[in-house]
Amino acid sequence: MRITEFVQCTDFPCVEARQESYYVPDLEVDPSSIRLMLISETAATISSDNYYAGNDAMFASTTLQAFREAGLNACSIPELLHHGVYLTTAVKCGKYDYAVATTTIAHCSVLLERELAHFPEVRAYLLMGDVAIKVFNTIARRQGEPRPIPAGSTYKIRGGVFTYRGKRVFPSYLQAGPSFGIEKSKQRMIAQDIANAIKGTGLEGMST
Repeated sequence: MRITEFVQCTDFPCVEARQESYYVPDLEVDPSSIRLMLISETAATISSDNYYAGNDAMFASTTLQAFREAGLNACSIPELLHHGVYLTTAVKCGKYDYAVATTTIAHCSVLLERELAHFPEVRAYLLMGDVAIKVFNTIARRQGEPRPIPAGSTYKIRGGVFTYRGKRVFPSYLQAGPSFGIEKSKQRMIAQDIANAIKGTGLEGMST
């Protein structure tokens, strides 16, 4: 399956988003092989920094570091994908400011919902950052489900047991981009959350 055939934004209504940074993973993937889906906040401002742009891409390099610190020594993003870990963003465009507009969250939640529907074998979701949590909760509410992640700071709620349609959901901090590593305590918590998600999906055999 090629993701871009099913997940597309055609009208670009979000004027407060960086539409020139629009990015949906344009790759072939076997949906039935994916067990863990990591969802971070927004697309990178520069397209060459996105997850599947190569190991030197900023999102790729910080994410690989986070997985190594969680005990999973993958050498590349394709290696993560091969072992059942799919990476995407909640918002498909970049952002101008720190915050993401509510209208953008609402619109992009439709795209992410469409993306989620193509991965029926996923056992757990990692929600990296507040935007990812908000978009995921928006999807659940639209489907008539209770919000998977309760209100509250990530520091207080991470480590709780949360589910969405019988699958585990792990809220955490943003691991993609230049902010990763600035606060060492958050970096450690990200590693812990990724490690817990790996255990929750039965992918422990990947860890070394």
